[in-house]
Amino acid sequence: MNAIALPSLTGTIVIAAIASIAVALVLLMLFTRRATRRIEQDVPMDGRVVDVDGERLHYVEFGSPDKPPVVFVHGLCGQMRNFAYLPLEALAREHRVILVDRPGSGYSTRSARASASIRAQGDTIARFMKKLDLQAPVLVGHSLGGAIALAVALDHPETVARIALIAPLTHVQTEVPKAFRALVVRSGAVRRFIARTLATPFGLATSTPTLKQVFAPEVVPVDFRTRGGALLSLRPTGFINASLDLVAIEDADDLAQMEQRYAQLTMPVDVLFGRGDIVLNWKRHGDALRRRSKRVTLKVVDGGHMLPVTAPSTTFEWLRAAIAGTTQAQGERTIAIDQHDGAEASPSPAVLQRRAAIQALR
Repeated sequence: MNAIALPSLTGTIVIAAIASIAVALVLLMLFTRRATRRIEQDVPMDGRVVDVDGERLHYVEFGSPDKPPVVFVHGLCGQMRNFAYLPLEALAREHRVILVDRPGSGYSTRSARASASIRAQGDTIARFMKKLDLQAPVLVGHSLGGAIALAVALDHPETVARIALIAPLTHVQTEVPKAFRALVVRSGAVRRFIARTLATPFGLATSTPTLKQVFAPEVVPVDFRTRGGALLSLRPTGFINASLDLVAIEDADDLAQMEQRYAQLTMPVDVLFGRGDIVLNWKRHGDALRRRSKRVTLKVVDGGHMLPVTAPSTTFEWLRAAIAGTTQAQGERTIAIDQHDGAEASPSPAVLQRRAAIQALR
């Protein structure tokens, strides 16, 4: 009797376990859909959409169309709101300012057949600028957006006048930064499964420590999830496309090829790096680029990877000089300064003391 009952009991347990897993997956999918709707309510579209070779690119403009254009491209897991902490209205008094969501990021699309490689994204950004009929724009890129700006400068030099790079990815990096390791999923089927079930709830649960790793050694602004657009990366499409971006960086040889071509850069390149950046080291990606091209000017400041958010005043002043071309004219190479205007942190006593001394001299 026991021998007959045991298989029946085992089968019941297996069926119950399968049913429990199925219910859990359904609940995760329902949570993901509801959370996605809420995220899109909290971080809605900011601008308009333009068709570029079948892809819909989301962008927003500030300033008069008659003024010199400046185009901003964000980084991995980012969105155009990553630049929202900069005084864009002030820049728009003198320039036509355009922020764009990269292909597959924010509210821009990327079809399944499209490549996520750096150079492919550079091609799309170049076509985007041509679509808007931008004449000699300054292209600003942050992090992965910096690599894409470099790809545009190398492959489409006629489309830009100069580039300004903030904490850019410029060289092959063998180790994935800790904050992004969960994105390394090579199987498309597994990637889609994670996106539909686990990515959003897990991302919401771990967003605080993840953002701390990206912002270190600085503080994450309390409103970055909405004002900075961070929530959008937690949607299923955000996970899928960020994973594709990261895998493409690892698998394609774009960066290795670009490294060999940096000496061929024909336009001025200004680079800003935070000395404390733990995502992309300033020596490996900033100074290494400077050493490969005489067109590159590097400035190193106190701070981490998210300078447009944590040091908006410092970043803006550097950017204005880069756009005007005064950094190159002054022959700057590597400059280290102690000033820090963090969005959450106050200046250190030493900085305040120096400022007081300077003010007294005036």
